[in-house]
Amino acid sequence: MKVASSTRAFAGLLIALALATLTLLSAGAPRAAADSSVSTIAAALRESPVYVEPEASNLLSRGDAVALQKKIEGADKPVFVVVLPAGYPTENLFTDLRTATGVTGLYAIRLGERFDARADPAVLPNAAVRNLVGSVQGQTDAATQLDDFTDRALANMGGSAPASWSGSDGGGISSTALITAGAVLVAGGAGAYTLVRHNRRRHEEEQRAALERLRVVVDEDITAFGEELDRLDFHPAEPGADDAMRADYEHALDAYEKAKSFMAAATKPEDVRAVTEALEDGRFSLARLTARRAGSPLPERRPPCFFDPRHGPSVADAAWTPPGGAPREVPVCAADRTRLADGRDPVIREVDTDYGRRPYWEAGPAYGPWAGGYFGGGILPGLLIGTMLGSMMATPTYAADYGSGYGDFGGGYEGGDVSGADFDTGSFGDFGDFGGGGGGDFGGGDFGGGF
Repeated sequence: MKVASSTRAFAGLLIALALATLTLLSAGAPRAAADSSVSTIAAALRESPVYVEPEASNLLSRGDAVALQKKIEGADKPVFVVVLPAGYPTENLFTDLRTATGVTGLYAIRLGERFDARADPAVLPNAAVRNLVGSVQGQTDAATQLDDFTDRALANMGGSAPASWSGSDGGGISSTALITAGAVLVAGGAGAYTLVRHNRRRHEEEQRAALERLRVVVDEDITAFGEELDRLDFHPAEPGADDAMRADYEHALDAYEKAKSFMAAATKPEDVRAVTEALEDGRFSLARLTARRAGSPLPERRPPCFFDPRHGPSVADAAWTPPGGAPREVPVCAADRTRLADGRDPVIREVDTDYGRRPYWEAGPAYGPWAGGYFGGGILPGLLIGTMLGSMMATPTYAADYGSGYGDFGGGYEGGDVSGADFDTGSFGDFGDFGGGGGGDFGGGDFGGGF
């Protein structure tokens, strides 16, 4: 599987190099000032992530467009931003633009006062796109809206920028540069290898940064479990202690030490899964020990409380409907079961994000392995359905970055790959292409948020 993926990526890089060369060859040709055909926009997007139609320059200034371009290129993500005048034809615009550009990515269009976006699922799931669009709807200033959308998209999407962007300087080009570009194409194997190494280093840096943010939360989990062990105040030689109690206690201590050891050795977010698996196992041993000491029936093996795994093993499944989402059954601890029955909110585990404290299922993709260790691959997709994290975890890109085992992953092009017209038009626009024929209006609809 990895060999096939590497082969596809290598071929995609060679195609991208070819496109870059063709782009350079045509860069010196004059372009009609107001020629805004889909083909023209697509050609511009293969050179740069931002295109502003001259007639829409009042919506986004050149300075704002350049700043947005630098932000996207600096993040190395396949985000394409288009600004068009209000009267531009909208029928099948997203699908036609994606086909003409031929690059897997996230496409955002500001058309007059309206805004909408579409993405290949390998880059960003449809639910996430809807939520991101909804989060900036109503903003009248195009520069602010596009900047906010881009910031949030870059923090959540996968993939990397198309290689063709690095071949553009925005102006004419000398014959020497053309010869150099041709030489690069001839030596495509060496160039592709260099790009692969660059992308691998970039990926490793992103993984390290994600792990460091996640480390704070995992350390809190380990500390909380250690405090539970201290509060237990169990002594193996105390009156009434038997071999079963001592075995449970020893197992919990082992789990605590394993969790600390696994976290110390972690080098990427997916390594955290072993840590939370150990903590879940240790908490169940403590629950058994507590029941033995109280003379109560032993608890059945259940997943931890969905709202905060630190609450310990769940005691039941309860119906819960998140704001704006669909109802689902989630495992809950006794305290949260009572809160829900009384019509109160459960106590939810929140973590730090770029947008403040949020529930862990609305945080970054690195929380997939963290949650997977607590809940396992079989139960987790059903618990997270409709959430930002759940949508991310159902993509091939997520599986490549953070490991599989959390949902149903398939193959496909990754962000920035040159797929041409080979993409699923239904998935790319399954919540409606605007302007007729697609089942939805541009910039319309209740995209909601969160779930």
